[in-house]
Amino acid sequence: MLTAGALGAEELRTTEWSGIVAVAAGNVHTARNTGRSHTVGLRKDGTVLATGWNNAGQCDVHDWSDVVSIAAGWRRTLAVLADGSARATGRRNEGANAVEDWSELVAVAAGDWHSVGLRGDGTVLAVGSTRRGQCEVAGWRDVSAIAAGYLHTAALITDGRVVAVGDRSVGVLDVPAWRDVTALSAGSRHTVAVVAGGRVLAAGDNSHGQCDVDQWRDVVAVAAGSAHTLGLCSDGTVLAAGSDDDDDDGQCTTTGWQLAPAQ
Repeated sequence: MLTAGALGAEELRTTEWSGIVAVAAGNVHTARNTGRSHTVGLRKDGTVLATGWNNAGQCDVHDWSDVVSIAAGWRRTLAVLADGSARATGRRNEGANAVEDWSELVAVAAGDWHSVGLRGDGTVLAVGSTRRGQCEVAGWRDVSAIAAGYLHTAALITDGRVVAVGDRSVGVLDVPAWRDVTALSAGSRHTVAVVAGGRVLAAGDNSHGQCDVDQWRDVVAVAAGSAHTLGLCSDGTVLAAGSDDDDDDGQCTTTGWQLAPAQ
């Protein structure tokens, strides 16, 4: 595994991990009282590893098994099990961990204070704080992928369109105009998508340059953080934008990375 970020941070202590097939970073909106995070890894045998900040028990995943998908939010970890049920650990104050009754899931996404689940029939569930309407997803249909940010939720429809709900300042009114989208990710206050042909679109807050992706090409996957964006190119190289201010922790130092290209 390769990592980038603040030297010595507990969430980067993954060098001893092995057999990892997916990872999730506990993202959180940038503010004076935030900054600590955790990292979760899904192993090919269905077990889960976690490292980093654990004040709410978000890293207490050592007894999980039969996991097929993971997500990490602020002080929270989510998982989809092989039987389509969900599991959660961590902060419970806003109700975002109340996923025990969910079923027929294929994926989950974790915002700061809300959780989102995608069912096999293309419908979407959401629970937790909805003070900006970020959990108003009951009418969505034909969804193929989901993403959750600080105060918004976005989804990729099977025909390549994107829908979003939540705080209007993060671009939820802009993304419905996107077409031919193949991949989607939500940062704290921005949304990023890959379109057919490998171009990248972004909407929302760009105060750190996290939406400066219009020149990217041959991208096959994207990941959006609190104030930065990463893109995986077809040749295995990694692009990064954002978090370029004086308190940058190095999360965009991906030059020289060479990952296995997506198949």
